[in-house]
Amino acid sequence: MSEIIEDQKTETPSKSFSEVVKDSFKELGETFVAFVKAPKALWGVNVPYILEGLVYFGILTILGKYSSENVALEDTQASLIYSFVTGGITFSMLIFGGYADKLGVRKSLAISFIGMLLGRVLISLSRSIGLANGLWSPMFFSMCGGLLIMVLFYGLYQPAAYAGVKRYTTPKTAAMGYAVIYGLMNLGAFFSGFISSFTRRSFAKTFPPNGLDAVFWVYVGITLISLLLTLILLSKKTDKAAIANVKAAMEKDGLEARDDEEDGSSIAKEKINNIPVIIYSVLTVALFLMSNLAFSNPLNFDIKFTVLVFNVWIDFFFVLSIVAFAVAVAEFLRRRPEHPFRDKRFAFFIFILIPVQTLFAHNWLTIPYYLDRAFAGSIVSKYFEVFSNINPILIFILAPIVAGLTARANVYKMMIYGTIVMALPTFLLATGPNLYLFLTYVLFSTIGEAMWQPRFLQWIAEVAPKGMTGLYMGVGQFPWFLTKVITGFYSGWFLMHYVPLDTPPSEMHTGMMWFIYGLIAIISPVGLILAKKWMLKGFKLKAED
Repeated sequence: MSEIIEDQKTETPSKSFSEVVKDSFKELGETFVAFVKAPKALWGVNVPYILEGLVYFGILTILGKYSSENVALEDTQASLIYSFVTGGITFSMLIFGGYADKLGVRKSLAISFIGMLLGRVLISLSRSIGLANGLWSPMFFSMCGGLLIMVLFYGLYQPAAYAGVKRYTTPKTAAMGYAVIYGLMNLGAFFSGFISSFTRRSFAKTFPPNGLDAVFWVYVGITLISLLLTLILLSKKTDKAAIANVKAAMEKDGLEARDDEEDGSSIAKEKINNIPVIIYSVLTVALFLMSNLAFSNPLNFDIKFTVLVFNVWIDFFFVLSIVAFAVAVAEFLRRRPEHPFRDKRFAFFIFILIPVQTLFAHNWLTIPYYLDRAFAGSIVSKYFEVFSNINPILIFILAPIVAGLTARANVYKMMIYGTIVMALPTFLLATGPNLYLFLTYVLFSTIGEAMWQPRFLQWIAEVAPKGMTGLYMGVGQFPWFLTKVITGFYSGWFLMHYVPLDTPPSEMHTGMMWFIYGLIAIISPVGLILAKKWMLKGFKLKAED
């Protein structure tokens, strides 16, 4: 790997920082121009995608506050709902993503928005029609039912949107198409903070106790607009015209027709019996739901004893759920001898990143609560949605600049440097609530994210054996699913103990919470450093195999 990097250094002329920044903003301008000049059919994908980014991240920002204050759930219960939503979307994409190819882009997007619209109406109605609140209440089931519908249809929506970008761009313009949809989604997420704050404060008296019902209804309206725009902009006529333009452009550029098949898809696949894995997986979920860590119920069974001077507490059903999960994983791998998880270095690499990835999850699991409660009475608390969504706009601006500055850097070293830069600023928050330190944390953690996140998929692509790149890419997202689920299991407990509701900020212990989160995040760069020699041994040879 080092020899490859050295060759690149000799062939590529270096640029000054000002030149890199200039080129980066030029790229941003070209991205905007490309969006404006895009075919009408691509507008039918892009514009609703911006609005959906606004709605989705807007809901994540206020869902915790709504669950705690409106539905009257404990923070631990609210955090499990977060895990269900964010982790469920990733899982839903695995199940329903393939239907986007069968239904087609137009039908998939329209069906998705109809389903998400229905789900969000149910969420909004949960409080508006005066249902009783609390755990297992009518309001709880209405909200969770709406979230479930939204999660299921989002699993169809996102694959369909990316399929639309592929359908309406040429291989030459596809990279710009994906850049547009990703960049503008971040813009949508950023503006959600302003819309949510303004609506919540304007309708607090109309929709007590906090005006959040009004915010959900605004998001229902925006989802309806997205559906109408999809139907209008992405008609059969515009679809055919865009396909004709793509075909003409490809012929003009002398490009061959796309090969839509994944590498290795032509290889005959052995039929695998997945019933045992499904049984063990269902058993894992059932045992966890019986545990005290999930919900308090009559089946909870704790084992308590003392070893020397230490009091030991064991949640019996939670331990059994871990055992069942381990058996499910073992059964899954036993029947798949070529699975990427059998590659020890690959498995280590993607799982060692989970600790630092927890900071991503805390963007919605912890930060909105933290800003709303720890800064109570200040402008930060009044507009906590705005301050919670600074990261997306920074990513939109900084990602191309950081990419330009680090384009020739060693991939593994960038993973180390990036995770360090992302993890270390967390300790700034250990001194207690301070707006300037929080903004500094957001800035540097975002720079760190821009340094390592794009290199993550690059590393996976380089270590994947020939013909298995698609499989490795897909499996590489599994730890992100685990991160969202696992972080939700404990974040609520930390909030209840360190940032409790209806407690004066002076009596909170936010510094200790962030100190612990910093210790968790720093595990990733430390692990990458300690494993560097083992990870890089024979890397170049493997990449060429």
